[in-house]
Amino acid sequence: MSCPICEKRKPARFCPAKGEKICAVCCGTEREVTLDCPSDCSYLISAHRYEDGHQRSLPADTPLLDEKIPQDIVHTHQQLMAALAFSIAKFCAVQPTAVDTDALEAIQALAQTYKTLSSGIIYEKPPAAPLPRELYAALIAFITEVKKQQAERPETAPLKDMELFYLCVFLYRMGLLHTNGRPRSRRFIEFLRGQFPQSPELKREESRIIVP
Repeated sequence: MSCPICEKRKPARFCPAKGEKICAVCCGTEREVTLDCPSDCSYLISAHRYEDGHQRSLPADTPLLDEKIPQDIVHTHQQLMAALAFSIAKFCAVQPTAVDTDALEAIQALAQTYKTLSSGIIYEKPPAAPLPRELYAALIAFITEVKKQQAERPETAPLKDMELFYLCVFLYRMGLLHTNGRPRSRRFIEFLRGQFPQSPELKREESRIIVP
């Protein structure tokens, strides 16, 4: 009997994503790449603990890394930042196929939109892929509603597009810090969900681990 993935080595670990045993090598190389690993898989948890102690380096051409964020921007807009993070986590909670790259693509596009708007040019370029585009639209709708509510309260200082840009850059960098770069990683999404443990809207999915 051989590993169902490589068909070479002896299967040694039960894989909840496959529903059968696979070899340790394929578990390590295919984890969050071709395997849609449930968040409570013990091997996935162990791998994430290892990653926490070995931060990966980012390519020099990673978007938005050269932007300078004002030191007080997050503190000044703490509630809005939390609301944006919650909106992303809520969207991903009802989209089980959403992964970190979907969230990051949507946030990056949102940042570019508000940077353009801050210069007085109205131009949008939503993500091409369906899931990031849906998340992008949901965040745009949320921010539009926030601005509308602020406009109804003259005593409230209007939210500037450049401030929104900086908040998006901060969120994007946060995502880069919490994901591991694997195609099916959900580390950033799980991190956001963990910030709101009492919310019923972000209830964790039931375990997909099947005891063999």
